Amino acid sequence: QVQLVQSGGGLVQAGGSLRLSCAVSGRTFNTYAMGWFRQAPGKERVIIATISWSGESTSYSDSVKGRFTISKDNAKNTVYLQMNSLKPEDTAVYYCAADLTIRGSAYVPQATEFDSWGQGTQVTVSS
Repeated sequence: QVQLVQSGGGLVQAGGSLRLSCAVSGRTFNTYAMGWFRQAPGKERVIIATISWSGESTSYSDSVKGRFTISKDNAKNTVYLQMNSLKPEDTAVYYCAADLTIRGSAYVPQATEFDSWGQGTQVTVSS
């Protein structure tokens, strides 16, 4: 059974930075493509960043492109989301997710292909 445990998050002023971490149990973490989603109050959960299991491919939503960076440390079984130049509209609950299906090394999963989730962590950006 795969478990995803998130850390990081909190309150930050606009323009600031935060880093989210997601530690993943399981011996085959290096075969998991990973993603970050967020859900703002009253809105649906949306995908914002994904990374292939090898780390060679990434994808970002337009809303975070150029400001957020997803990375994966297979030695530490951890995926990160570095968030810079934060805006009030980035306020949301953030979730990491794993795609447990083994795919091509450069394959970036679609939102519906993630099947294991972290517990969520609140990020609040004040203006």
